[in-house]
Amino acid sequence: MTVTDVDLVSYDDAVERYDPVFGIEVHVELGTRTKMFCPAEVSFGAEPNTQVTPVSLGLPGALPVVNGTAVEYAIRIGLALNCQIAESCRFARKNYFYPDVPKNFQTSQYDEPIAFDGWIDVELEDGTVFRVEIERAHMEEDAGKNTHVGGAAGRIHGAEYSLVDYNRAGIPLVEIVTRPVAGAGARAPEVARAYVQTLRDIFRALDVSEARMERGNVRADVNLSLRATPDSPLGTRTETKNVNSFRSVERAVRYEVSRQAAVLDAGGTIVQETRHWHEDTGVTTSGRVKSDAEDYRYFPEPDLVPVEPSRAWVEEIRAALPELPAARRRRLQSEWGYTDPEMRDVVNAGAIDLIEATVAAGASPAGARKWWMGELARFAKERELELADVPVTTAQVAELQSLVDAGTLNDKLARQALEGVLAGEGSPTEVVEARGLAVVSDDGPLLAAIDDALAAQPDIAEKIRGGNLGPVGAIIGAVMKATKGQADAGRVRELVLERVG
Repeated sequence: MTVTDVDLVSYDDAVERYDPVFGIEVHVELGTRTKMFCPAEVSFGAEPNTQVTPVSLGLPGALPVVNGTAVEYAIRIGLALNCQIAESCRFARKNYFYPDVPKNFQTSQYDEPIAFDGWIDVELEDGTVFRVEIERAHMEEDAGKNTHVGGAAGRIHGAEYSLVDYNRAGIPLVEIVTRPVAGAGARAPEVARAYVQTLRDIFRALDVSEARMERGNVRADVNLSLRATPDSPLGTRTETKNVNSFRSVERAVRYEVSRQAAVLDAGGTIVQETRHWHEDTGVTTSGRVKSDAEDYRYFPEPDLVPVEPSRAWVEEIRAALPELPAARRRRLQSEWGYTDPEMRDVVNAGAIDLIEATVAAGASPAGARKWWMGELARFAKERELELADVPVTTAQVAELQSLVDAGTLNDKLARQALEGVLAGEGSPTEVVEARGLAVVSDDGPLLAAIDDALAAQPDIAEKIRGGNLGPVGAIIGAVMKATKGQADAGRVRELVLERVG
């Protein structure tokens, strides 16, 4: 049976009556200079079918050779995911026909992956930590790219013709497969999103991939099933293919929970199938009946010898691993003195790199956080920008804070200076000079403004002389108004008390 949007069960109702279990297969394109099994160069955006060799085109007699850098990158990923690294592993042929697979098989790994039995901890936005177990991480090659012309939304159905670009065919991939992720309950979509985001951050930290989801460097296939209770057997799963954003991973899980609940409520059965994710409408649609492993007729690749990384090499790679994102966050939080909620806000805002660079440029951790999580975060939200895309550099933010620390600016004037920087008027110092924003600290103009304020409110002087210091604030306010906010409030207070004796 099929279910339309109007038939969907609400997500909250669905998770009250069913227990969702998900699994995710993440494919990451490795950032090697050449392809997995041939010397064709790899670069994004090249003219179609210009980065090919007889091997990547599947021409008869062309023999593959394993890319050693890709193997090293795969081991890096496996170690970062707490996996065991195989002493010996091999490639296999995964047989299927599709225009973007010119050999009619994909060279992958099947029963002997390079990495297996791992785990990573993912942190949710409220600080909850959820462990996801990794079944395997294996090497393979990417397929080419089909472009369907004339169909709806680029789909093959209804297309007039298709174009095939083999530039991507043969690019090294690592596919990371989770074990079934149970126990997340209503938070399953959130955990799924956080898991993929955690992997993306790890890939970047390891420097094995640009990991840009908008370019397809990282793609996720989302498996989902429902069962009556956490003690029930696993239900029939669907696999939503090629989801390429964090938000879409979360939305795809939510949609499939609601859709499958509606099917089960109506007495239907879930079909084990692949499904297409539609970003524009936020729904999945049926693709094809899901193939099992035996349908691909896997057999060992006869043209490649087993890969046998020595233990010494594996340990050398392990020793050279960079600091991973979770450890880095803990270290920076300790160095910066942020509370747990403050650090979570920084991480969730995508500000950790910006604050680190601002501190490195000379700002205090508190000052850097104040600007990035305050004025700049508001600016980004109002204009629907990523924080990193705000038109100000970390050096300029540090310079702005240094002007505040030196007493050249107060917070109000600093905000005006920042407005000028964001408007493209120059550096903070240049904006201060051009707009005349520096704090007035010369006693002469301040005393004149204080005398005017006291003359306008003669009773205040008597109250102050009588020991009531509350009215001092009124004089300070009047002086700040007279100097357009450029007075040094602390110095004004000192001068007021001196003036009234």
